[in-house]
Amino acid sequence: MNTLRTAMLLAAMTALFMGVGFLIGGSGGMMIALVIAAGTNLFSYWNADKMVLSMNRAVEVGEKNAPEYHAIVQGLAERAGLPMPKTYLIDNPQPNAFATGRNPQNAAVAASTGLLQALTHEEVAAVMAHELAHVQHRDTLTMTIVATFAGAISMLGNFAFFLGGNRDNNNPFGFVGVLAAMIVAPFAAMVVQMAVSRTREYEADRRGAEICGHPLWLASALDKIARGAERIPNLDAERNPAMAHLFIINPLSGERMDSLFSTHPSTENRIAALQAMARQMAGAAQAAPRQAPTPRQADEQRPSGPWDQVARPEQPAEPAKPKPNPWGRNPTGPRGRWS
Repeated sequence: MNTLRTAMLLAAMTALFMGVGFLIGGSGGMMIALVIAAGTNLFSYWNADKMVLSMNRAVEVGEKNAPEYHAIVQGLAERAGLPMPKTYLIDNPQPNAFATGRNPQNAAVAASTGLLQALTHEEVAAVMAHELAHVQHRDTLTMTIVATFAGAISMLGNFAFFLGGNRDNNNPFGFVGVLAAMIVAPFAAMVVQMAVSRTREYEADRRGAEICGHPLWLASALDKIARGAERIPNLDAERNPAMAHLFIINPLSGERMDSLFSTHPSTENRIAALQAMARQMAGAAQAAPRQAPTPRQADEQRPSGPWDQVARPEQPAEPAKPKPNPWGRNPTGPRGRWS
């Protein structure tokens, strides 16, 4: 289903791209736009993830220089039945994270240094579980391609002013077509981009809570990230706003409304949904007959990862709340500018 939706989205974005070309240069402009769209499709599929990571100045890390962060992602990937993604770190004080990659075998997750410094082990695990949910749902390809297309269409709209003034470009709409390309086309691309992100965030929240086992961990993390994003600007995201929908919380300033014009659902709505999920899980645990596990069963049920000391094989009667469990040491290790 996700493959079909991605194909339909690509077709819609290509048609929009061709429409912008027709407004700017008539039939000739439409054909040029088609060629550009085809090239953008190919480039996005193979290289958009690398471009997104580069634009955010993400640095790949591993067991040696980010052992705790790497171990959290590894443990969660095993629980979700996913290949281990590459782990990246962004030297940025704003707490945030995103996932990218064309499929689970070529996926990457990225967290900011601000995220690792502001959140507890449990909350970091919940955020990474959310990002792995995007990988499992194969949202990363769609979201990355949309970011590339939205940026390309916006750039084409900016070129309309210069290209549309040529009388020999066979533009049937004249100045009206140029004006439409400059304003309407980038706006339409933005609407598509925002709508895609909003529907997927709720699904990733739900699946991420299932992977980490505690919806309230993610609810607490979302609250902290949202408050941090309000106070701390993300200059890289501000320079490239077409990437905003990739992040778990909108990194741009001034976006707080749950409407068609926001890249994410409101944080309050997402937290409310996670709290409702936690109550349902607690009710199911109370209704289920309890049987004391044998020592061997308890060992088999215990998840692996740095949060072992706080996880339990059974869901408690009351929803678990994140405990104050800060990183015992600098999570990025002794290396790097952020140490």
